Amino acid sequence: MEFTGLRALITGGASGIGAATAELLAESGAAVAVLDRETETGYRADVTDDAAVRAAVDAAARDLGGIDILVNNAGIGAQGGIADNDDEQWRQVLDVNVLGMVRVLRAALPYLRESANAAVVNTGSIAATAGLPDRVLYSASKGAVLAMSRAMAADLVGEGIRVNCVNPGTADTPWIGRLLDAAPDPTAERAALEARQPMGRLVSAREVASAIAYLASPRNAATTGAELAVDGGMQGLRLRK
Repeated sequence: MEFTGLRALITGGASGIGAATAELLAESGAAVAVLDRETETGYRADVTDDAAVRAAVDAAARDLGGIDILVNNAGIGAQGGIADNDDEQWRQVLDVNVLGMVRVLRAALPYLRESANAAVVNTGSIAATAGLPDRVLYSASKGAVLAMSRAMAADLVGEGIRVNCVNPGTADTPWIGRLLDAAPDPTAERAALEARQPMGRLVSAREVASAIAYLASPRNAATTGAELAVDGGMQGLRLRK
Protein backbone atom coordinates (compact mmCIF):
# COMPACT_ATOMS: atom_id res chain seq x y z
CA MET A 1 0.00 0.00 0.00
CA GLU A 2 2.81 2.38 -0.93
CA PHE A 3 0.40 5.08 -2.15
CA THR A 4 -1.65 5.31 1.03
CA GLY A 5 -2.40 8.95 1.80
CA LEU A 6 -1.49 10.14 -1.71
CA ARG A 7 -3.91 11.72 -4.16
CA ALA A 8 -3.67 10.98 -7.87
CA LEU A 9 -5.26 12.60 -10.92
CA ILE A 10 -5.24 10.57 -14.13
CA THR A 11 -6.21 12.01 -17.50
CA GLY A 12 -7.65 9.71 -20.14
CA GLY A 13 -8.53 7.50 -17.21
CA ALA A 14 -11.80 6.08 -18.49
CA SER A 15 -10.25 3.30 -20.58
CA GLY A 16 -7.06 1.57 -21.63
CA ILE A 17 -3.80 2.52 -19.92
CA GLY A 18 -5.47 5.28 -17.90
CA ALA A 19 -8.12 2.98 -16.48
CA ALA A 20 -5.53 0.32 -15.64
CA THR A 21 -3.42 2.95 -13.87
CA ALA A 22 -6.39 4.26 -11.90
CA GLU A 23 -7.21 0.73 -10.78
CA LEU A 24 -3.64 -0.10 -9.78
CA LEU A 25 -3.05 3.12 -7.83
CA ALA A 26 -6.36 2.70 -6.02
CA GLU A 27 -5.45 -0.88 -5.14
CA SER A 28 -2.16 0.45 -3.77
CA GLY A 29 -3.86 2.90 -1.42
CA ALA A 30 -4.13 6.13 -3.42
CA ALA A 31 -7.22 8.31 -3.61
CA VAL A 32 -7.79 8.52 -7.36
CA ALA A 33 -9.64 10.96 -9.59
CA VAL A 34 -10.14 10.40 -13.32
CA LEU A 35 -10.34 13.21 -15.87
CA ASP A 36 -11.69 12.23 -19.27
CA ARG A 37 -13.91 13.68 -21.97
CA GLU A 38 -16.05 10.53 -21.78
CA THR A 39 -16.60 9.46 -18.19
CA GLU A 40 -19.60 8.83 -16.01
CA THR A 41 -17.74 8.51 -12.72
CA GLY A 42 -14.92 11.05 -12.99
CA TYR A 43 -14.37 14.66 -13.99
CA ARG A 44 -15.43 15.45 -17.52
CA ALA A 45 -13.17 17.67 -19.60
CA ASP A 46 -11.61 17.78 -23.05
CA VAL A 47 -7.90 18.55 -22.70
CA THR A 48 -8.12 20.94 -25.66
CA ASP A 49 -10.37 23.23 -23.59
CA ASP A 50 -8.27 25.17 -21.10
CA ALA A 51 -11.21 26.50 -19.08
CA ALA A 52 -12.75 23.03 -18.78
CA VAL A 53 -9.40 21.55 -17.75
CA ARG A 54 -8.87 24.15 -15.04
CA ALA A 55 -12.39 23.65 -13.69
CA ALA A 56 -12.03 19.85 -13.64
CA VAL A 57 -8.59 19.91 -12.03
CA ASP A 58 -9.76 22.36 -9.37
CA ALA A 59 -12.83 20.20 -8.65
CA ALA A 60 -10.74 17.05 -8.39
CA ALA A 61 -8.21 18.74 -6.11
CA ARG A 62 -11.01 20.06 -3.91
CA ASP A 63 -12.62 16.63 -3.60
CA LEU A 64 -9.32 14.81 -3.05
CA GLY A 65 -7.94 17.42 -0.70
CA GLY A 66 -5.00 18.12 -3.03
CA ILE A 67 -2.95 16.44 -5.77
CA ASP A 68 0.29 14.54 -5.24
CA ILE A 69 0.46 12.58 -8.48
CA LEU A 70 -0.50 13.63 -11.99
CA VAL A 71 -0.61 10.99 -14.72
CA ASN A 72 -0.79 12.89 -17.99
CA ASN A 73 -2.16 10.07 -20.10
CA ALA A 74 -4.87 11.54 -22.36
CA GLY A 75 -4.00 11.25 -26.04
CA ILE A 76 -5.19 10.27 -29.48
CA GLY A 77 -3.63 8.24 -32.26
CA ALA A 78 -2.94 8.99 -35.89
CA GLN A 79 -1.97 6.94 -38.92
CA GLY A 80 -0.37 7.96 -42.18
CA GLY A 81 2.83 9.00 -43.91
CA ILE A 82 4.00 12.55 -44.45
CA ALA A 83 1.46 13.21 -47.23
CA ASP A 84 -1.53 11.58 -45.58
CA ASN A 85 -2.50 13.95 -42.74
CA ASP A 86 -3.75 17.45 -43.52
CA ASP A 87 -3.02 20.56 -41.47
CA GLU A 88 -6.21 20.21 -39.44
CA GLN A 89 -5.28 16.67 -38.38
CA TRP A 90 -1.83 17.88 -37.35
CA ARG A 91 -3.33 20.68 -35.29
CA GLN A 92 -5.80 18.33 -33.63
CA VAL A 93 -3.28 15.66 -32.62
CA LEU A 94 -0.70 18.16 -31.37
CA ASP A 95 -3.44 20.04 -29.50
CA VAL A 96 -4.46 16.88 -27.63
CA ASN A 97 -1.17 15.03 -27.22
CA VAL A 98 1.16 17.96 -26.52
CA LEU A 99 -0.77 21.07 -25.51
CA GLY A 100 -3.26 18.91 -23.60
CA MET A 101 -0.48 17.81 -21.25
CA VAL A 102 0.66 21.40 -20.84
CA ARG A 103 -2.85 22.55 -19.93
CA VAL A 104 -3.35 19.83 -17.33
CA LEU A 105 0.04 20.25 -15.66
CA ARG A 106 -0.36 24.03 -15.69
CA ALA A 107 -3.68 23.68 -13.87
CA ALA A 108 -2.36 21.08 -11.42
CA LEU A 109 0.91 22.86 -10.63
CA PRO A 110 -0.34 24.90 -7.66
CA TYR A 111 -1.52 21.70 -5.96
CA LEU A 112 1.64 19.75 -6.79
CA ARG A 113 3.72 22.54 -5.27
CA GLU A 114 1.94 21.93 -1.96
CA SER A 115 2.78 18.21 -1.95
CA ALA A 116 5.76 16.61 -0.25
CA ASN A 117 5.65 13.74 -2.77
CA ALA A 118 4.83 15.47 -6.05
CA ALA A 119 5.25 13.36 -9.17
CA VAL A 120 4.19 13.73 -12.79
CA VAL A 121 4.22 10.88 -15.29
CA ASN A 122 3.62 11.67 -18.95
CA THR A 123 2.57 8.89 -21.31
CA GLY A 124 4.79 8.87 -24.36
CA SER A 125 5.33 6.08 -26.89
CA ILE A 126 7.89 3.90 -28.60
CA ALA A 127 7.11 6.16 -31.56
CA ALA A 128 9.22 8.84 -29.86
CA THR A 129 12.39 6.74 -30.04
CA ALA A 130 11.94 4.41 -33.03
CA GLY A 131 11.06 5.24 -36.60
CA LEU A 132 7.73 3.54 -37.33
CA PRO A 133 6.08 3.43 -40.75
CA ASP A 134 2.85 5.40 -41.28
CA ARG A 135 3.14 7.21 -37.95
CA VAL A 136 4.72 10.57 -38.84
CA LEU A 137 2.16 12.74 -37.08
CA TYR A 138 1.81 10.49 -34.05
CA SER A 139 5.60 10.17 -33.75
CA ALA A 140 6.00 13.95 -33.88
CA SER A 141 3.53 14.38 -31.04
CA LYS A 142 5.12 11.74 -28.83
CA GLY A 143 8.64 12.95 -29.61
CA ALA A 144 7.47 16.31 -28.32
CA VAL A 145 6.11 14.65 -25.17
CA LEU A 146 9.48 13.04 -24.46
CA ALA A 147 11.47 16.26 -24.97
CA MET A 148 8.89 18.25 -23.05
CA SER A 149 9.02 15.81 -20.13
CA ARG A 150 12.75 16.34 -19.76
CA ALA A 151 12.37 20.11 -19.90
CA MET A 152 9.54 20.01 -17.36
CA ALA A 153 11.73 17.91 -15.07
CA ALA A 154 14.53 20.46 -15.35
CA ASP A 155 12.18 23.33 -14.57
CA LEU A 156 10.53 21.68 -11.57
CA VAL A 157 13.28 19.65 -9.90
CA GLY A 158 14.17 22.61 -7.69
CA GLU A 159 10.61 22.69 -6.38
CA GLY A 160 10.64 19.01 -5.45
CA ILE A 161 8.34 17.97 -8.31
CA ARG A 162 9.52 14.94 -10.28
CA VAL A 163 8.60 14.52 -13.96
CA ASN A 164 9.14 11.30 -15.88
CA CYS A 165 7.89 9.69 -19.08
CA VAL A 166 6.74 6.15 -19.80
CA ASN A 167 7.09 4.94 -23.39
CA PRO A 168 4.78 1.99 -24.16
CA GLY A 169 5.21 -0.20 -27.17
CA THR A 170 2.10 -1.34 -29.02
CA ALA A 171 -0.35 -1.94 -26.19
CA ASP A 172 -3.52 -3.99 -26.19
CA THR A 173 -5.88 -1.02 -25.73
CA PRO A 174 -9.22 0.04 -27.25
CA TRP A 175 -7.44 2.28 -29.77
CA ILE A 176 -5.38 -0.64 -31.09
CA GLY A 177 -8.57 -2.70 -31.11
CA ARG A 178 -10.24 -0.14 -33.37
CA LEU A 179 -7.14 -0.05 -35.56
CA LEU A 180 -7.26 -3.81 -35.97
CA ASP A 181 -11.00 -3.81 -36.67
CA ALA A 182 -10.44 -1.37 -39.53
CA ALA A 183 -7.65 -3.44 -41.12
CA PRO A 184 -8.43 -5.53 -44.22
CA ASP A 185 -7.17 -8.61 -42.35
CA PRO A 186 -7.34 -8.00 -38.56
CA THR A 187 -5.70 -11.32 -37.73
CA ALA A 188 -2.73 -10.68 -39.99
CA GLU A 189 -2.40 -7.10 -38.72
CA ARG A 190 -2.36 -8.26 -35.10
CA ALA A 191 0.27 -10.86 -35.94
CA ALA A 192 2.41 -8.16 -37.58
CA LEU A 193 2.13 -5.85 -34.56
CA GLU A 194 3.02 -8.68 -32.22
CA ALA A 195 5.97 -9.80 -34.36
CA ARG A 196 7.65 -6.39 -34.39
CA GLN A 197 8.04 -6.52 -30.58
CA PRO A 198 10.86 -8.92 -29.64
CA MET A 199 8.77 -10.57 -26.92
CA GLY A 200 6.29 -11.54 -29.64
CA ARG A 201 3.16 -10.06 -28.09
CA LEU A 202 1.40 -6.79 -27.38
CA VAL A 203 2.07 -4.97 -24.14
CA SER A 204 -0.80 -5.07 -21.64
CA ALA A 205 -2.33 -1.93 -20.18
CA ARG A 206 -1.61 -3.29 -16.70
CA GLU A 207 2.10 -3.61 -17.51
CA VAL A 208 2.24 0.04 -18.54
CA ALA A 209 0.30 0.98 -15.41
CA SER A 210 2.91 -0.81 -13.30
CA ALA A 211 5.66 1.27 -14.91
CA ILE A 212 3.69 4.46 -14.27
CA ALA A 213 3.25 3.44 -10.63
CA TYR A 214 6.99 2.84 -10.34
CA LEU A 215 7.78 6.32 -11.63
CA ALA A 216 5.12 7.93 -9.43
CA SER A 217 6.07 6.13 -6.22
CA PRO A 218 7.78 8.01 -3.38
CA ARG A 219 10.06 4.98 -3.11
CA ASN A 220 11.74 6.21 -6.29
CA ALA A 221 12.18 9.81 -5.22
CA ALA A 222 15.57 10.11 -6.95
CA THR A 223 14.13 9.37 -10.39
CA THR A 224 13.30 12.42 -12.50
CA GLY A 225 13.80 13.37 -16.13
CA ALA A 226 13.79 9.67 -17.02
CA GLU A 227 12.06 7.65 -19.72
CA LEU A 228 10.95 4.09 -19.10
CA ALA A 229 10.27 1.86 -22.09
CA VAL A 230 7.57 -0.81 -21.71
CA ASP A 231 7.75 -2.19 -25.22
CA GLY A 232 8.67 -5.86 -25.14
CA GLY A 233 12.26 -4.98 -26.08
CA MET A 234 11.32 -3.04 -29.21
CA GLN A 235 13.46 0.01 -28.42
CA GLY A 236 16.73 -1.68 -27.52
CA LEU A 237 16.85 -5.23 -28.87
CA ARG A 238 17.93 -6.30 -32.35
CA LEU A 239 17.36 -10.02 -32.65
CA ARG A 240 18.74 -12.28 -35.35
CA LYS A 241 16.12 -14.16 -37.31
